Amino acid sequence: MDIEPQYGTLAEAEKLIKETHEHGLKFIVDIVPNHSSDQHLWFQAALKAAPGSKERDRYMFRDGKGPNGDLPPNNWEAVFGGCAWQRVIEADGKPGQWYLHLFAVEQPDFNWEHPEVRAHFEEVLKFWLDRGVDGFRIDVAHGMVKYPGLPDVPEKDKSAEMLAPHERPFWDQDGVHEIYRSWRKILDSYSGDRMAVAEAWVSPAERIARYVRADELQNSFNFEMLTTLWKPEEIKKKIDNSIASLIEVGAPPSWVFNNHDVVRSIDRLDLGLTNHGDTTFSRQGDPKKLNIARGTLRAKSATLMALALPGGTYLYQGEELGLPEVRDIPEDRLTDPRWKMSGYTDRGRDGCRVPLPWISEPTGGFGFSTNDLLELDQAWLPQSPWMGNFSADSQDGVAGSTLTMYQEALAIRKTEEGLGDGPMTWIQAGDDVVAFSRPGNFACYINFGSPIEVPAGAKVLISSGPLDGNSIPTDTAVWLRLP
Repeated sequence: MDIEPQYGTLAEAEKLIKETHEHGLKFIVDIVPNHSSDQHLWFQAALKAAPGSKERDRYMFRDGKGPNGDLPPNNWEAVFGGCAWQRVIEADGKPGQWYLHLFAVEQPDFNWEHPEVRAHFEEVLKFWLDRGVDGFRIDVAHGMVKYPGLPDVPEKDKSAEMLAPHERPFWDQDGVHEIYRSWRKILDSYSGDRMAVAEAWVSPAERIARYVRADELQNSFNFEMLTTLWKPEEIKKKIDNSIASLIEVGAPPSWVFNNHDVVRSIDRLDLGLTNHGDTTFSRQGDPKKLNIARGTLRAKSATLMALALPGGTYLYQGEELGLPEVRDIPEDRLTDPRWKMSGYTDRGRDGCRVPLPWISEPTGGFGFSTNDLLELDQAWLPQSPWMGNFSADSQDGVAGSTLTMYQEALAIRKTEEGLGDGPMTWIQAGDDVVAFSRPGNFACYINFGSPIEVPAGAKVLISSGPLDGNSIPTDTAVWLRLP
């Protein structure tokens, strides 16, 4: 095993792991077990091999339907749109079998019933654990195993859209848990605090809990908040359901308001994007109606709430800078497969993936590159000139900036013994308020309605925006020390 040369060398990776630990940080490796690149040596061998061969059996190759096999093996659709099957040209130059790709054509799905696939990924885990990594993020953790026979699905269910409200034969199959039990044994065989977190787009919360049972993975991203409106009753319900389901298996909750697949929370919470299609692979919502100031305040309040809740919080690069969605990427620079697969109607996820602005000056792509001659439009996704207003250097140490709020909140969280894992208690403060307490007389209030008063005798530790005297304005969150 080695690293793709365009990303560096194994020696550089080992040096990075060492230096990360020297700074008191943990090092997590992203692994993708559902599929490989079509350039993978195994897949290239499969294309050259005959139907029924060992090489093809590592992937999901099937004969097509119809007299000449001209129809795909079933009616499944890919996440990015279109048929989930691609036909190949055989050695004789004629169309032959089809292979499954739940994502892009260039990402063929592995066959997880093949022992070599399972053995290979166990070796991948050991390869990185031997080099000192602390754990893994498991991409599409609810994928991998497919229902036996690969049956057709009802017309309304054939899309591979993730976080679907009903079962699909290609997601969240029982067989994945056998795999994770074997991986947990590998993790536990190494000294130190090793872990794995599942990127499992499953719903409801009870399904998430299955991935973090005592003999499986240590954590799973909880994406429930990505599909929740900025309404107190909905948020409280999602919190209750998430915590209750995880208590049953003794696992800590996790909270996610942003990631690389969704519209950034500033846009999402302000425009009211709620369903999975809105938040991930499409860019619905009228940008002309976007109120950046209101969206920023809501996003900052959501962060304070998440950091105060039991369990852990996953933050996505750029949210600490208050970056909104980048909506002005030229069409000829869009890279998300969804753009092409949708017939050039859906701009995809590129708007949340643009490189960060480290410095306010455009030199080197706002400091993203050590090459000072790099122009803003030369990054892998072009940076917009306005992004300099959100740069790290212009916010660091500046009172009231989004970055400073994140820094201060994380510093408080480290010193508050009642935060992190542990109990919480709801505080009844009105229908338009989400409020809860944690041990040590700590409380978090998020006001969704008209201004409310800070409880008598309480000390404000931090707020997501300016307070009006002793009043908490609309869309504002505060951390308090109760008397």
